[in-house]
Amino acid sequence: MKRISVIGSTGSIGTQTLDVLKQHPGQFSVEGLAAGRNIELFLEQVRLFKPRKASVADKDAADSLRPFLPAGVELFYGEEGLNEVAAGTDADTVVTAIVGSAGLPSTLAAIDAGKHIALANKETLVTAGQLVTELARKKGVSLLPVDSEHAAIFQCLNGERLSDVERIVLTASGGSFRHLNREQLQQVTVEDALKHPNWSMGAKITIDSATMVNKGLEVMEAHWLFGMDFEQIGVLLHPESIVHSFVEYRDGSVIAQLGNPDMRVPIQYALTYPERWPSETKRLSLSEAGQLHFREMDLERYPCLRMAYECGKLGGTAPSVYNAANEVAVARFLNGEIPFLRIESLIEETLSRHTNHSADDLDTIFAADRWAREIASTI
Repeated sequence: MKRISVIGSTGSIGTQTLDVLKQHPGQFSVEGLAAGRNIELFLEQVRLFKPRKASVADKDAADSLRPFLPAGVELFYGEEGLNEVAAGTDADTVVTAIVGSAGLPSTLAAIDAGKHIALANKETLVTAGQLVTELARKKGVSLLPVDSEHAAIFQCLNGERLSDVERIVLTASGGSFRHLNREQLQQVTVEDALKHPNWSMGAKITIDSATMVNKGLEVMEAHWLFGMDFEQIGVLLHPESIVHSFVEYRDGSVIAQLGNPDMRVPIQYALTYPERWPSETKRLSLSEAGQLHFREMDLERYPCLRMAYECGKLGGTAPSVYNAANEVAVARFLNGEIPFLRIESLIEETLSRHTNHSADDLDTIFAADRWAREIASTI
């Protein structure tokens, strides 16, 4: 039986992870669950899976949940709670599905405790890639990608030598506004932005998909996951989201991973690797899919992707500032404070004020994160 903990269980990835576990009764035990403030859904999950440890965002949420918990469930809250669920159980694998840089400390705690990581939190590698990968190597744990693009690359590299890889290419759907030009983007609304044409995701990631920040974070994540230079990482627009990503080898061969847009497939593979278990997902029919379309990425149309490449090559604290400024900008857009295109310029203005430092320790990374949030909140 595989023992699992899930950080961010009420979010999009978290709920789909638990869907996967329900498809395989008796094959998984849930050792820990952590969520934020969606207490009603979280209580349903805790009652169904009966984890040994559970955690919520803060003391108020914990107090409202405690009277209804099943017997035997130990309740925590805050950062201590995340760390308990990540590192303080008998889980073999921890699914890190919390959105944003808040997932970094608990991921590091899980790695330090010798847990394998099913990684769905991009910001962990974006902000602290060197620290995370070095600790994983030291502890002998696996970083198994859950993002569909990185899971695809991971599968395309199976059995191959990295020295034979010419480049990897991440595909991008283009998000909610892929059919609009820059002038048309000036009029879009929050409601428009949240209508992703292919994937079911949380609000923040859906906005990131529309700005292409999501793909920029994935480029930086791929750099650390696969040890690729940024010049070896390409991005291609692919509206159908059937080809999840591909690898080009030096002999001219291209190996791609295809499937219907369903996050439960890469989630399950990360939990069962190196085995492939049966899945209830709809099978891909290429005859039904018909034509597949691809086009080069326009960095003028998507300046956030250009900035991501620039920050990734700079290294140091630049990726942390990029990520933090974006989190603030997206929150301000969702709250109706700024228009959609202001997300881009707010990130760029924050970066322009930043003095880059080496990201050798968590204190430096967190200081850069706090500085960026303050600047992005007040511009």
